[in-house]
Amino acid sequence: MDFKSLHKAAELQNISYDFESFGENWRERLEILLGFGRASGADFIEFFLEKKKHYAIACENGEITSLEPSLICGAGVRVFKNKIDSYVSTNDLSFLGLKKALVSALDIHKLTIPHGSNLFFNCVLEPLRDYTLNCNKSSFESQALSLKDTAHVLLSCNSLKQKEIKHLKYATTTAFQELQDVLVASSEGTFAKDLRLTQSFAANVLCEDGSMRSSIGKRFGNTSDPMFFQTLDEERIVSDLKESSGQMLYADYIKAGQYPVVLANKFGGVIFHEACGHLLETTAIQRKSSPFLDKKGDLIANESLTAFDEGYWDKGFGSLAMDDEGMPSQRTLLIENGVLKNFMSDRAGFELTGHPRTGSGRRQNYKYASASRMRNTYIAPGPHSKDDLISSIDKGVYCKELGGGSVDPTGAFNFSVQEAYEISNGRITKPLKGAILIGDAESILKKISLCANDLDIAPGFCGSVSGNIYVTVGQPHIKVDSITIGGR
Repeated sequence: MDFKSLHKAAELQNISYDFESFGENWRERLEILLGFGRASGADFIEFFLEKKKHYAIACENGEITSLEPSLICGAGVRVFKNKIDSYVSTNDLSFLGLKKALVSALDIHKLTIPHGSNLFFNCVLEPLRDYTLNCNKSSFESQALSLKDTAHVLLSCNSLKQKEIKHLKYATTTAFQELQDVLVASSEGTFAKDLRLTQSFAANVLCEDGSMRSSIGKRFGNTSDPMFFQTLDEERIVSDLKESSGQMLYADYIKAGQYPVVLANKFGGVIFHEACGHLLETTAIQRKSSPFLDKKGDLIANESLTAFDEGYWDKGFGSLAMDDEGMPSQRTLLIENGVLKNFMSDRAGFELTGHPRTGSGRRQNYKYASASRMRNTYIAPGPHSKDDLISSIDKGVYCKELGGGSVDPTGAFNFSVQEAYEISNGRITKPLKGAILIGDAESILKKISLCANDLDIAPGFCGSVSGNIYVTVGQPHIKVDSITIGGR
């Protein structure tokens, strides 16, 4: 390990911020600025203030190879006029800097701040909703693991992989930690603050034996436990990698065709997230690109399927006490017994589609205007066991772990299967590789005929119009009656 670089990174991590902490002390200046905006004739104005402290670290084959500490601070100003919005960001958090950003956002609508105190519009903010205190987050920073100590966790895990896993060609272990402080103030009176600690850990291996290869990865994430890195079960992680890589190293290639499949819980939920979840965000409804545009109240899925988007779930990677528009988190019922019940909506979505806000306004950072985005999205558990699903199939495929994939705006998708097994006469048999799931949202929802009782979740990353955000995907084991699988 290059300890000189590591200590330098640790020093950067401890750089202090050069502006006041967000809180009640920001009330007066924000009320004045919001008043300026309302006096100009804007229908709605919102300020999003952010400071973020982040580090990422990577270990490859027993050495620390990458250290990326960073500090971010800035603000975004959003202005609505006649349901049209403008957005301007700045890293100047002085009063004049924020005013300049406001003037630029107003100018897009050809609005100007009037002169004269008699034209001043009084904007009064609500009592500060401080989720840092309400959710006991004030000790997050002091309890979270330092960059240096996180490096030792990665080295320890990598060393265990090298010791335990046969035919190991390449091993990587990565982690990041992010502490984000946000404050939202709007002309409707919203005044809310949150502190968010997001941590992630990933372990990957590549094994080779002659011409045979297998590549397996596991990811873990958390948003509520500052002791996350300290309590990782490294032995369990490496044991799972060892088992999966060993199985897949000598797996046969799957033959392409139509199969009934069982999709495993946890990250299996990524198909619902990608192929269906995005189509239930009002960003898709606004573009009229969703096949579910006018299907609210209709049966769009098999009656066995119920799905939610949960705003706050303990240990969920996409959990938020409030969204990036200051709205408290809530659970949103998306589909109930196959019937489409709700869409996920932010302020712009409500203005343009009429669908009620669901606390789903999210953004990567202050440089992006918020948009309707998923949080912790999952298919609800059903009455069956995993064995019930497997035993109902004579010849099919068990998809234990999904890999990467792609989805187009209409919900057509393809996903690689990282770990798969043949189902024969109701039993899991030999391992298979090279499987690619191919389908579309409308058809797959109607073919999910059985849901098991073993709901579990997994962390993920989601990119869309408001940048890259952290999300949870999840489901129990589910049976899909028929799906196209690409192979050899």
